[in-house]
Amino acid sequence: MQQNSQLKDYTQAIQYYENAIDAEPDVKSHYWHLGLYLLLQDKEQEAQLTWLMGIAEGTTEEVQLWTTELSQILYREIEKQVTLENYKQAWVISQHLREINSHYINNLLFNLYLATQLELLDDEYVQQLDLINAIEEENINPDIEVFSKVIHKLIEYPGLRELTLEVVNLLLNSSSNINDYTYTIISAAIKAELSLINANLAIQLLEIYINVNPNHPEVLIRLAFCYQTTGQHLNGINTAKKLIDSSDNLADKVFYNHLLIRGLLISAGSWEEACLAIEKQKNLISSLIQESPRISDTVRILRLYTSMFFFPYITDTPNIIRPLQNQLLNLCLNNFELNSTQAINQYRYTANTTKTSKKILKIGYLSHYLRQHSVGWIARWLFKYHDSDKFKIYSYIIHPRIQDNLQKFFIESSYQAYSIEDVNSVVKITEQIHKDEIDILVDLDSLTIDFVGEVLAVKPAPIQVTWLGWDASGLPSIDYFIADPYVLPESAQNYYSEKIWRLPETYVAVGGFETDVPTLRREDIDIPKDAIVYFVGQKDYKRHLENTKLQLRIIKQVPNSYLLIKGFSDLEACQKFYEQLAAAEGLDTKYLRFIPQDITEAIHRANLTIADIVLDTYPYNGATTTLETLWLGIPIVTRVGQQFAARNSYTMMINAGITEGIAWTDEEYVEWGVRLGKDEKLRQEVVWKLIQGRKNAPLWDAEKFTREMEKAYQQMWQKYVDTK
Repeated sequence: MQQNSQLKDYTQAIQYYENAIDAEPDVKSHYWHLGLYLLLQDKEQEAQLTWLMGIAEGTTEEVQLWTTELSQILYREIEKQVTLENYKQAWVISQHLREINSHYINNLLFNLYLATQLELLDDEYVQQLDLINAIEEENINPDIEVFSKVIHKLIEYPGLRELTLEVVNLLLNSSSNINDYTYTIISAAIKAELSLINANLAIQLLEIYINVNPNHPEVLIRLAFCYQTTGQHLNGINTAKKLIDSSDNLADKVFYNHLLIRGLLISAGSWEEACLAIEKQKNLISSLIQESPRISDTVRILRLYTSMFFFPYITDTPNIIRPLQNQLLNLCLNNFELNSTQAINQYRYTANTTKTSKKILKIGYLSHYLRQHSVGWIARWLFKYHDSDKFKIYSYIIHPRIQDNLQKFFIESSYQAYSIEDVNSVVKITEQIHKDEIDILVDLDSLTIDFVGEVLAVKPAPIQVTWLGWDASGLPSIDYFIADPYVLPESAQNYYSEKIWRLPETYVAVGGFETDVPTLRREDIDIPKDAIVYFVGQKDYKRHLENTKLQLRIIKQVPNSYLLIKGFSDLEACQKFYEQLAAAEGLDTKYLRFIPQDITEAIHRANLTIADIVLDTYPYNGATTTLETLWLGIPIVTRVGQQFAARNSYTMMINAGITEGIAWTDEEYVEWGVRLGKDEKLRQEVVWKLIQGRKNAPLWDAEKFTREMEKAYQQMWQKYVDTK
């Protein structure tokens, strides 16, 4: 019916403009509109003849003016058709506009975008478009919205990235106001880095901008992150230092120093400087809390939100660090509330006296990591076993991946799933959570991504909970933090602002892990078959100086033993770090082996079986790596501390059914490492316990764990109902 209605409208319009031309043959706009409506009725030849008739017999100046008028009318119609998602119709009009005005930059850009939507792009198509030549000849800045739309789409095409970068370079270097392009370049870089997993492409985009405008802080921030991600450590560190030196704002200095700490920890060879930067961070944050400034820029607040992320990697002093974090996050919340009054008034939950315990609870999961990531590997079991008769599951996925099978699972397993691409707008996601009337909003990311901070500050759900992620954030608008009897000591509530909700056995459980065929064997890396192989495979952040020394002392004391080390961002930096410490400990570096990351997680797990014993990190333990190790039946040695991050492996080992390898001091860590290396019978006993534990240990009973989580949700809800 709608199509028939449109055809009727087009027919009436055609009749109107034909009559108008008869009455006013010299009014050129009549020809432009008549041709357009003929084209919309698929009468392409008649449309072309009408336009040619209107342009005929004019001077060069008149023809140029008429061509511009016609181009603008056709371009407005292209925009309209795109808004209606009539991409084929828009593309047809764009093709005709190309013939009329071959160097109309906005149309050429839009034509590229439409070709991607219709899957028409190939090398020949791009060559015929001749976009670069048109940009060079016309020297006209395009519409920013069109430019942004096109760049965001084109970077998804590997074969067009060279063209994309050339277009960006030409336009930025010829622009009269480069600031017009800032947001587009940053957002495109973020998409390249997070959604396309291509930080090198992000760097190329950002460097083009920096070559024109060298001191833009927002671009430098993104560039520093990308340098660090790709192992360009010196560039990342120097960019962070440049930002620190250029700022007088205390809040900015806190974030820039956080960025510096990240770079120093990744680089592996900058341990002492990283420790000094952490101490400086502590002082900066203390000064900021004391000053308690009014921060009107929400982006600045979001950056403060994550600025204590690296403390647990260096120090295990939660009684000192967490109160500081709580105060900082309270400062963040106060400023969020001042800046987000409208969003809070619209989307913050309001107590509803009709809410009762007799209902299906709506549970919303908010995360960037519902994908192939530690959070995703663990959370998938909860999604698998959730009782759909008692719970409706909603997913709010921040910066979705272009291709990720595990993310597809979360989307398909949810009652409703939403993908949030624009992290600069908190309104969209809070509005959706509020509209969905979520009862319990579960934050899976904590301080690992800043965007969630503003959403949680608005508090669109009556109950907000943190689970997985990093640790509790300390944000006062969070009600509960999920833990268990082991992962936090009994005294922890003294320094947590959230109410610690302890599940009866374990705060995490999985039903297992997929493994592939091993691609790594001992002979591949020159390790004897009868050797004892210790394995360390944690992220660069977790490579603590003192803990690494303990690992090397274990190797030194166990004859015919080797330490197998999996590097992450920079294998060369990792190797240098270990070899220097080995020399200081008097250990021959021939007992060290370094391997890169595996292609897939399944291959990583298969290759993990090369190890006889896994050495855990401290003060930040493994999480998913520990789960994988225990599932594969490999003994592990862990050092237990006081903070959440230092007790992950402890609770997992207890809930897998073993205590062998749990150390409470540095001395015990070395003792357990040496004992497991020398005592083959003990290793076999541990392996047997782990294999038997698969049958009934709490760590592997994901369905039972899901029931405990659901019971916790129901009890939280009942408490809420009772208090209201």
